[in-house]
Parts: sequence; C-alpha cells; structure tokens
Amino acid sequence: MNVLFLTMVNITTLKKRGIYQDLLNHFIEQGHNVYIVSPVERRHKTKTSFTQEGKANILNVHSLNLTKTNVVEKGLGQILIEGQFLSAIKKYIKNVDFDLVLYSTPPITFSKVIDFIKKRDGAYSYLLLKDIFPQNAVDMGMMKKGGLLHKTFVNKEKRLYKISDTIGCMSEANKKFVLEHNPDISRNKVEVNPNTIKPKFIEYSEEERVKIKNKYNIPIDKRIFVYGGNLGIPQGIDFLIKTISDLKEPLAHILVVGSGTQFKKIEIWFNQNKPTNATLLSGLPRDEYDTLLAACDVGMIFLHKDFTIPNFPSRLLAYLEMKMPVLAATDVNTDIGKIIEEAKCGYWVEAGDANGIQDKISKLCADNLNILGDRSWNLLQNEYLVERSYKLIVEKINV
Repeated sequence: MNVLFLTMVNITTLKKRGIYQDLLNHFIEQGHNVYIVSPVERRHKTKTSFTQEGKANILNVHSLNLTKTNVVEKGLGQILIEGQFLSAIKKYIKNVDFDLVLYSTPPITFSKVIDFIKKRDGAYSYLLLKDIFPQNAVDMGMMKKGGLLHKTFVNKEKRLYKISDTIGCMSEANKKFVLEHNPDISRNKVEVNPNTIKPKFIEYSEEERVKIKNKYNIPIDKRIFVYGGNLGIPQGIDFLIKTISDLKEPLAHILVVGSGTQFKKIEIWFNQNKPTNATLLSGLPRDEYDTLLAACDVGMIFLHKDFTIPNFPSRLLAYLEMKMPVLAATDVNTDIGKIIEEAKCGYWVEAGDANGIQDKISKLCADNLNILGDRSWNLLQNEYLVERSYKLIVEKINV
C-alpha cells in the first residue's frame, strides 16, 4: 500500500536511526511504498525538494524555523506549515493514491492535509500522539490558559483528534489523559501504541570502553550516569544542575550530552563551577552518540516537575537497547517511572526530590548493573520493538 507520513521532524534520509525512521523502514521492508513529508527550516537555506531513496519518497518542504527559535516564529511556523505541506503535496505527489496517512504530534495543525487525503483517496488516518499540545505549553508557562492563542490551538487539537480514525498513545497514562480530557472521543479509537525501535545493541570489551571514555575525557574508574538528549525547559534543567551540585557519591560521575534552548544555561554553570564529578558535551551525531552511550553505565531521564500531561521520553529506548539501568526524575503524572520500577530495571524519584535522587544514585553504584541491564533489554523486547507499532497500524486497514 501507499503510506503518507507527515512529520515536523526533519527527515532527509531513512538511513539514520530514530523512532520514525525505524517504523517507516519496517513498512518498506514489508513491501509498502512510503512517502514522507517533512519540513526543512529556513536556517538551512534550502528550497522545497522531492527525492527518492529506494521505496522511500521524501518531500522536504521549506518552512520557517520550527525548533531552536523564539516562541513567535515557532508558533507562526506551526500555523503556516499546514498550508505549506498541502501545497507541496498537490505539486509533487498529486498522482499518488494513499491507503494510509500517518502523522505524529507535534504539531496539531495537519487537519486540512489529512482531510484532503482522506476525502480524495479514502485513506485511513492514524495519529501517533507524541505530545499533548497546547497543554504542555500551558504547563511550561509558555502559553496562557484561556487566552486567544490557547483557544485557537485547543480547537485545532480537537479537530485533529476528531479527524483521526485511530489515536495511538505512548502509554496507558497517556491514553487515560486523552480520554478524560476529551469525553467526546470514542474509547474505541484510542489505543496504546508506544515509541518503538529496531534495536542495535553495542557491546564493548573493557579495553574498548576505556578507549571511548578517554576520547571524551570521562573517568574510567567511575560509574557513568548519562543524560543524553534535548536540554530544554521541559526537561527541568535546574534539577539536573542541582543533582550534579549535590553529588557526593564518590563512585558516580554524571555525563550530560545534548543540545537545546537550555544548553547555554548549563554550559555557563559548568564554566562557573567547574564540577569534577560531571562532564558536559554538546550534541553528537547519532552514531557517535550511540558509541559513547554504549560505554556508559546508567541512563538518566529528567522531566519538569510542573507537567500535568504524561510525557514519555523516547530516550528511554536508547538506554534500554544498550542494556542500561535507568534512573528517572519526573513529574507524578507520567507512568514512565512506574514502568521502569515494575520491570525492575531502574528507579524513579519525583522531580525536585534532591535527597531521593542522591539516594538512588548511591544505590545504583552498589547494584549489580548486569542484572538490571538484562531486565532493561527484556523490557525493550517485550514492549518497544517496531513490529508492535507496525502491527497495530496495519491491522486497522486490513479489517
């Protein structure tokens, strides 16, 4: 079948790894034709283009900056992207009949595109709900609840949910939140379809691990607690900084590697305080990051304490595939900590619990990490393989 995938993630190739790339590659492996519509932000100074990569067809649409920019440009860009996508589809892939239109949040502004494809082709529409907007912006103080902008986006959110034949949520808490806050949505159209990947486990000898640690000036005689990924307001960077500042466990060393709007803030703190028990690295290409990750010991997840929506960071999967225990410090609404603790592959503390996280760090310095790591791998194999997402989606169309 022909699959149309709409995303705000800049995808120029399927040769790189990621939750969307892995899923789309699996569709291709199963014999389907995939068409990807993805933005290319104005900072890259590239025009709209259409390329083919095997059975993958990639339409990169010129847009405003949607990431790493100010709130005004980001908001305007999300509003305009719908029309830009629709115009590009009509120009570059107007002769393709689609069986499935697949899309993720953010954004919530694809309704006109989805409606056009559904009416023209009779396509099935499947939403991969990766973010609950605009409530997340309200939680982070980036949008006033009840204001004009908020009401505008709430209407777009409801329209997107209504036009979706199925809504796939990242976890049970995610599903529960959507149903409780949208009583007009049929329970039958909402299911759990979590973040999934095609895992790539890297196993190093001790000699290789030492070589990698030396490359990045990371201690070879410590347990390395790594936080990798976006460094933004939603991650509650202040608590990450406090965790490093309070760290007294002599066997622990915290590695922070990533990029985002709060990177400069944490970089300034590192330059001023020069911690000996932590290392900061700017974001690395995915292959290099995976190599570094495989030489670390414990994965860390941070989420802002003020979230009322149940986020489920995809970085969990990067830790699980490396057979790493996980330490999560999050708000009380997400169930990611519950899942980690029920799988017995790590620990959870409430974001802001300074004593609690230090206690868990010390505990992980004494634990048998091989046992915890095997449980992480088992959790990944049982819940987060790409075959699960694929099966959930295609069975709707084959009914």
